[in-house]
Amino acid sequence: MAKSLCSLSYETNRQIGVLINRNGIVTHVIVGNAHSVFIPSLEDFPLGRKPLRGLRYIHTHLNKEMPNTEDITDLRLLRFDFLAVLTHEKGIPENIHIVHLLPYGKQNQFEIISSNFYSFKQNFREFISNLEEEMDRAREIDMQDPREKAILISVSTSPKYILEEHMEELKELAESADLVVIDKIIQRVKEINPKYLLGEGKLREIIIKAMDMGATLLVFDQNLTPSQIRAIADMTELKVIDRSQLILDIFAKRAHTMDGKVQVELAQLRYMLPRLTGKGTAMSRLAGGIGGRGPGETKLELDRRRIKERIHHLENELKKLTLARIERKKRRKELSIPIVSIIGYTNAGKSTLLNALTKSSVFVEDKMFATLDTSSRRLKFPEDKEIIITDTVGFIRDLPEDLIAAFKATLEELEDASLLIHLVDISSPQFENHIESVNKILKQLGLDTKPTILVFNKIDKVSSFEVKQICSRYNAIGISAIDKKTLLPLIEEIKNKLWEERVICNAPL
Repeated sequence: MAKSLCSLSYETNRQIGVLINRNGIVTHVIVGNAHSVFIPSLEDFPLGRKPLRGLRYIHTHLNKEMPNTEDITDLRLLRFDFLAVLTHEKGIPENIHIVHLLPYGKQNQFEIISSNFYSFKQNFREFISNLEEEMDRAREIDMQDPREKAILISVSTSPKYILEEHMEELKELAESADLVVIDKIIQRVKEINPKYLLGEGKLREIIIKAMDMGATLLVFDQNLTPSQIRAIADMTELKVIDRSQLILDIFAKRAHTMDGKVQVELAQLRYMLPRLTGKGTAMSRLAGGIGGRGPGETKLELDRRRIKERIHHLENELKKLTLARIERKKRRKELSIPIVSIIGYTNAGKSTLLNALTKSSVFVEDKMFATLDTSSRRLKFPEDKEIIITDTVGFIRDLPEDLIAAFKATLEELEDASLLIHLVDISSPQFENHIESVNKILKQLGLDTKPTILVFNKIDKVSSFEVKQICSRYNAIGISAIDKKTLLPLIEEIKNKLWEERVICNAPL
């Protein structure tokens, strides 16, 4: 075979290569030009969770060159078992240069073994078995764990402290989606690369590191354009998603009511539609996993026309569900029971507060977006007065437009609220940004004029002096939702706000 490759290469003045699987079968014969070989798509030989692909790549060089930078990049990006360069003298094999990867964490990332072609010997099966075992051990993560292994990436022109804050939030979102975060990469750039978000060379480095570490997923904090997702996906077989897809995935996992499920599927399809082009390979990798979970996963194979039909159907479903919701609201209005809605940034403790106030057991979890479906409970006061308290989906900065549109129906419930309780996690270093993000969304929904009580939760996690200072600065109430004694000032303020407002509103002119 080597003689044939070298002879043909000499006659045609082109590099010629073959790909060989572990059974010794040639899967591809590739004819390049004088300087390089273009390796075709290897979709039929997916990496999966293995450290190597199971293919050897052997090709000729015309001028007796050693393996070059392009060869090494191919080896590292495409994860060949090894790459071999054959050099020849007038079509007769002369030397062979074998390059193989080394396990993650080694000082060198690859090793080159050079030999006269005729004296080169290697027990390939033993070599590759030992190498893969060592690579698996070096990954330091449990590859038997079925969860996706993610590397989180943030690329921005913003100051580093903002990037770090956003990265912490992305990590919380990833953990809420049940991802195993194996690394975080922050890249502050002078300007955003319109094609890859960051430089092509840096992106290659990140992809190679991800595969060395055993990652199966790249999660970008910035929202990627359809062309960026395609360009990055063309460079790697790892799944690539952005923050919006991650949020959509969490929503798909957590939605339980018919309302919630319809809204999530609608948001997923609206998000996917512009990203499905050609074969849609960048999106088809997501089916059945993070980024394609829940109601949307079976829709990935639909063509654009059928997706549009499905969106139209879901919009009609949503209208029917909205009518049912209007009927429920009308009955509540007839009973003249005031509605108090708890709003706030995700994971501020809204469900815990609802449970504490109403002695109920709404699902609570220390994760982002633990609550997606609106919960309502009655709260009775000793004076024979009662109110309905509702717990809403958590807000988050830069909420994707599709999600705001899809969840507007849920947040419409806030329009009927007599009073809003804006709950803030005082222990979060970013609580000021959280307040700003919630106020921004309220303004988008036209709800910024509603009577509101600002409440700082989790006061047990900071010093009493700090609580006093912050509450004084914001004219707010401090509570710990897990300590019912701290709720008395809030209950008094709810009564004052509700019934003072009513006395004023109902006073004769």
